[in-house]
Amino acid sequence: MSDLLFYTNPMSRGQIARWALHKAGAEYEQVLLDYDGAMKSEAYLAINPMGKVPAIVHRGQVVTECAAICAYLADAFPDAGLAPQAREQADYYRWLFFAAGPVEAAITNRMLGVEVSPEREKSAGYGTYDLMVSVLENLFKDRNFVCGDRFTAADVYVGSQVLWGVQFGTLPKLPGFEAYAARLSERPAYQAAKAIDTQLIAEAQAANG
Repeated sequence: MSDLLFYTNPMSRGQIARWALHKAGAEYEQVLLDYDGAMKSEAYLAINPMGKVPAIVHRGQVVTECAAICAYLADAFPDAGLAPQAREQADYYRWLFFAAGPVEAAITNRMLGVEVSPEREKSAGYGTYDLMVSVLENLFKDRNFVCGDRFTAADVYVGSQVLWGVQFGTLPKLPGFEAYAARLSERPAYQAAKAIDTQLIAEAQAANG
């Protein structure tokens, strides 16, 4: 058995974690879970009580939440160079948590049809969806990646938000987003990880007729 177990479903945020695993050069054992059965089983709830994927168990330690998995893998596999250098730490942590907080919340609320009235914007961590979009796109107007010219684990998570957002319409197709997404989609680790999940999705669809 591998010392790193990866619990996922190809039609989930597990795609983010798989990209991080491939970029880190980590060897892992894949455990596929279906939404209505194994993901809610007693065995898996002991790993992640939220009953969702992805999750990894590395040498007995459980890590959940995609942003945390990305950051953890950067530290656990330092030879991959995904962790921030000293001068990159401020941008790395700032934008990693911006994507996990304001970006995620604004997109989710918009998808759910949640309207934040002007007088309640101060209570929402993201203010408004449009403000979040403007701040995020502006980040990539003068840099190629989150920390500048070097790809880090923050780009796996922030980049996944942008890639999916542009593809599925949860983010607008603005020049900054499209250019960033294009740079990311050309990266070998992204393509390798994406190919695995694409194949798994095709196999599942074929099996379900």
